[in-house]
Amino acid sequence: MAGKLFLIPNTLGDPNTQNTIPTAVAQIAVNLRHFIVEDLRTARRYLRVLDRQMDIDGSVFYPLNKRTTPAQWSEYLKPLKAGHDVGIISEAGCPGVADPGAEVVKLAHQAGIEVVPMVGPSSILLAMMASGMNGQSFAFVGYIPIKKDERLKTLRQLENRSRNEQQAQLFIETPFRNNHLAQDILQACAPTTRLCIACNLTLPDAYVVTKTIAQWKGKLPELHKKPTIFIIQA
Repeated sequence: MAGKLFLIPNTLGDPNTQNTIPTAVAQIAVNLRHFIVEDLRTARRYLRVLDRQMDIDGSVFYPLNKRTTPAQWSEYLKPLKAGHDVGIISEAGCPGVADPGAEVVKLAHQAGIEVVPMVGPSSILLAMMASGMNGQSFAFVGYIPIKKDERLKTLRQLENRSRNEQQAQLFIETPFRNNHLAQDILQACAPTTRLCIACNLTLPDAYVVTKTIAQWKGKLPELHKKPTIFIIQA
């Protein structure tokens, strides 16, 4: 009988896991002995926070990042096919959402392996919940282009989609480029378009504010190196 693939949520940076990770989820995680992880060091540290007595050295870790090949993804299913339960741990938030874990989940479905999503913090949903925008219709579009001309074009396209479909558009940027993206949003979008900036969610200095583009001008917060979700709705 095949094992189960558990999708184990991580914190969004809060060292106190009691605030964000349910006890039942933590218990399942620390009882596993096979893990697919984005980063070995941080995954081991996270599991140790969940349970200081966990047998970390007796566990097996498989790296899943930009350098992992499709052939390796398939190899990671072997413990599952041998009957072992396996957990996927992201660097932050929920596995499979803006995360390379989705590739292994896809293969698990193709192999008939049971996939078990577990409750935990998602910056995308938390930002959407707090934005005051259309929770009935929204789209997460991932990273915005780096080059300024392409970025401005993409932002205008997203604003038009939002206007035409009455759909909130969520996107992100590498944290050290957040300030530049915020300025470009103000340049690209109409004064009446609403922009929500949600950063450091679940942390003591969490910040979630929605204003029109006109209201944001000259009043943008400092976002450098702070994980941030941007949402626009025309």
